[in-house]
This record gives sequence, structure tokens and C-alpha cells, in this order.
Amino acid sequence: MVRLYRIDDNGTPHYAAEREGRWRLVDGDIFGKFTEGAEIPSEGLQFLAPVSPSKVVCVGLNYKDHAAEQNKPLPEEPLLFIKPSTAVIGPDAPIEVPLWAGRIDHEAELGIVIGKKASRVSMNRASDHILGLIGFNDVTARDLQNRESQYTRCKGFDTFAPIGPCIAVGLDGRDLQVRAYVNGALRQDSRTRELIFTIPELVQFISTVMTLLPGDIIATGTPSGIGPIKPGDQVTIHVEGVGALTNSVVARQE
Repeated sequence: MVRLYRIDDNGTPHYAAEREGRWRLVDGDIFGKFTEGAEIPSEGLQFLAPVSPSKVVCVGLNYKDHAAEQNKPLPEEPLLFIKPSTAVIGPDAPIEVPLWAGRIDHEAELGIVIGKKASRVSMNRASDHILGLIGFNDVTARDLQNRESQYTRCKGFDTFAPIGPCIAVGLDGRDLQVRAYVNGALRQDSRTRELIFTIPELVQFISTVMTLLPGDIIATGTPSGIGPIKPGDQVTIHVEGVGALTNSVVARQE
């Protein structure tokens, strides 16, 4: 397994590969052919959002315990909504919460990064179209969600889609621990084996609806334990094998 990090290389985004603690710059295209080049020190690296997706396709109520937490029946097929690309931020970037919107929640999730254009893909070919796995925080304005039938506004604010810290290539996503911490306190703790719809099922289902492009993200859903965040908090999403995605919370300047 290799972890691909997007770093700020003297003002220019560049990919670096981490394998067993050794870091090398990436030569080539991560969505095509690439090699691991010159070794670099790991100290002082500034991490960026690992990809710039054209869209983030989110799956609602994909853990049984979260459906129960929300007092909603289990879905018969994946429930989809989209976050705009402008919501995406990377590690250490602040989540800006609009104070007028009421309660804002964290939602820890495993994300799938599409590596190759996917349209009407069968389940047994889904892995051919996946580059790797990523951590994702589906930040949600809960009060707005509870009073609106659509999710575009409550999920789509700028900074409401932190991703990172890397893309884990070659990681099996069938049974990974997914956790959320707020100020160091554990809030969410589950495993991807509890997903209602599996990774291949999601790629197949979504790609029959829309074409997925390289760099697009599928957010696979959140387990129970969602809870509020506020300015001054620090939120960490930890996905086993991927690592920790940490973001501070600040008040949005209106």
C-alpha cells in the first residue's frame, strides 16, 4: 500500500508518496501512470486537499445504527446527494460555520476516490475505477437539514467537505475502523463492515446515474454518534489505514 499526499512544494501543488515511513516525490499522473522519484524529508510538509473533485457524491443513511439514530427506516437503495466542489478543504484548513444556521455537526466517513472515468460500471469491475480511499467529514447544518426537504444548503456551505489527509492506494475498504474525535474526545466509532451498501455496490449504483470522473469522491455514509461542533473546537476524522484528518472550527465571517 502507498499513501499519496498532495503537498505545497514552494507554492506549487505536488504529490508525494509515503511508503513504510519513506517519502518520495511523485513523477507522472496519479490518475494515469506515475512513479516514485526522489526521496524527501517528511518534516515541515504542508498538506493540501488530496484531490480537486468535480463533485462529491454522498450516501445518506448507509449505516444501520445511524438510520436508527435519525429515526428513519433503512433505505432500499442508496440515498444520494451532492456536495459542491467549493465545499472541499484539506487537512488543517478551518471549517467555517455560519452562526445563524444553528447546530452544525461532524460526520465521519470513508471516502472513495475515483481513478478512472466510470459510467454504468458493473460491481465486479468497480475496483478498476477506484484510485484509493480517503477520510471525509460530511459537515452538516443539522437545524437546516431538519426543516428542509433538500440537502443542498445544509450540506453545501464552503468548507463543509474536509478531505484527507491522503489517498490510500491498495487499501481494502471492507472492514476499516472509522472514528471521529472532537477536542480529543471520541464521538463516533464503527467499522465499514457495517455499511448497508458496499463500496462495489455504490460505484455500480452511482455510475448508472451519473458519470464519475477521475478525482471525484464517493462519501460512503456516517455511523451513529454524530454531534455538534462550534467555533474553537478541533475535529479529527480517523480512518484506519488512511490516517487522521484534523480541522479547526471557526465562525464564518458574514
